[in-house]
Amino acid sequence: MSTAILTGQPVPGSSLEGDLRSLGFDVRIASGTAEAETLLAGVPAGQRVAVVDARFVGHAHALRLGLTDPRFPLSAIPGAVTAQPAGRQALIRALARENYAATAEPAGGTILVDSIADRLVAVLGTDGADVHRPELGSLVATVPGDPQTRNEARQAVAAVDDEAVRLKSAVKARDGFFTTYFISPYSRYIARWCARRGLTPNQVTTASLLTALIAAACAATGTRGGFVAAGALLLASFVLDCTDGQLARYSLQYSTLGAWLDATFDRAKEYAYYAGLALGAARGGDDVWALALGAMVLQTCRHVVDFSFNEANHDATALGELSLASPTAALSDKLDSVGWTVWLRRMIVLPIGERWAMIAVLTAVTTPRITFYALLIGCAFAATYTTAGRVLRSLTRKAKRTDRAAQALADLADSGPLAQALTGPLRNPARRLPGFTAPVLALLGGLAVVATAVLTGFGGPWTIVAACGYVLTSAVAVARPLKGALDWLVPPFFRAAEYGTVLALAADADVNGALPAAYGLVAAVAYHHYDTVYRIRGNAGASPRWLVRVIGGHEGRTLAVAVLAAVLTASQFTVALTVLAVAVALLVLVESIRFWASAGAPAVHDEGEPA
Repeated sequence: MSTAILTGQPVPGSSLEGDLRSLGFDVRIASGTAEAETLLAGVPAGQRVAVVDARFVGHAHALRLGLTDPRFPLSAIPGAVTAQPAGRQALIRALARENYAATAEPAGGTILVDSIADRLVAVLGTDGADVHRPELGSLVATVPGDPQTRNEARQAVAAVDDEAVRLKSAVKARDGFFTTYFISPYSRYIARWCARRGLTPNQVTTASLLTALIAAACAATGTRGGFVAAGALLLASFVLDCTDGQLARYSLQYSTLGAWLDATFDRAKEYAYYAGLALGAARGGDDVWALALGAMVLQTCRHVVDFSFNEANHDATALGELSLASPTAALSDKLDSVGWTVWLRRMIVLPIGERWAMIAVLTAVTTPRITFYALLIGCAFAATYTTAGRVLRSLTRKAKRTDRAAQALADLADSGPLAQALTGPLRNPARRLPGFTAPVLALLGGLAVVATAVLTGFGGPWTIVAACGYVLTSAVAVARPLKGALDWLVPPFFRAAEYGTVLALAADADVNGALPAAYGLVAAVAYHHYDTVYRIRGNAGASPRWLVRVIGGHEGRTLAVAVLAAVLTASQFTVALTVLAVAVALLVLVESIRFWASAGAPAVHDEGEPA
């Protein structure tokens, strides 16, 4: 239960108390600041508390947005301010100062803001507190000062359907074409249905995962009926995937656990479905595990490009008087004025809605091989389009990258003990190299080890030599801070090198089980990399260094797989990959669950276009 303190005399006919109780608040009345301070001191420390002007007129959803969002310690709308336990002391100090000012006010003094709640917000701002103010749009939230303005405010409230506004705001402002026009028009009503029956976003997220896993199991049957059912269930899973976020926004049920589930289940669903398709194809005598693994590698590298670019540039600062905007960005802004180009550019990057729709339809009407071919071609085109645009922006944008951005890229690089041991001796020589050295070395070192694994066959020593060279080039690449214009390419080059080496060696082994084992290993490592991304996005730092050291870092795992391929038979190599996959999966999952289930883990919710 939360507590709302109404300040001033209740207004006859006002629905404010009922609205607050419907939002879960225990309502108490305070005639002035002194009584409000006393009531605030009596509220249990673990409860949310709100101070609301009794004359408030507005929509119930405006109160919901301003007073119940769990993501912000302090939040306010006109006439109301709220504090979670983390912001309680700031509110207590502000109310104490306001109470002192009220008692010290000389006779005939003028109070500029005739609302205790609004005066508290002003004091909080003066103290430097970060008070969240939600965007209300057409919703009404005001404190009328006389009967005429009160009547006008009530008419404004009656003129706007706040339930319609609430439903509309449950949908992301920026989303893909397929999601916007084929899912959200009805999924928002599913979200409302779930909210009215007490279902939580986490329950809907779990239902989406289970539906996708059943879809994968149907695909694994290898029958036409199974493929048709798999396609339909995959679309149903995506509907639920949209619904969970809309339910969270509709009912403001954001949580740390929900952030983790939402961040990881999308990848788990998609990659489990790839595995189901590969199993179904195998039942029909067609081995497409290499295609499935290639699709996972490509999709993961695409995401790392997105994450690295955003981390490198979201807090960059302009050099001198030059604008951060590049000619490429200026062209993009011009194209945004032409409506159809916006949707076209969102579609060709193949976001999750378009991608899952394509996979579902192709699964139902074609074969797994054709599905993977289409997926690889589409994702390759999308990756080329987005990466080329970002490279052009980086080359034409004059900006200085921050230390935080450099640290984020270093964390995304996932360098292990081998690279870390070499960075010390290499740091000074690396500083004298040109600025483009880091991405060039990451690319060349990765190309060398992958090409060697592909061209020299399974069991040869040359892949070990190339892997050793990759360790060296990787160490040089991260020996100095990653602040160059294209240094954001270093983490995706590392991902492509590691995953590509595992794929090439497993394919070269040419024994049953090698590629599925490689698929499991890459999936476990990819989970670790996604987990690192979402920790960084939540400003919680990267995965702990002990975990990175224990699982070897990207260069250590690449070298280890190369050595295993050279010293073991193909069958033994398959067993080794399986053991390594299980070990990595257990380590990263246990640590990830521990972190995200802890009280201090951040709640990060995606409000932009999904990848």
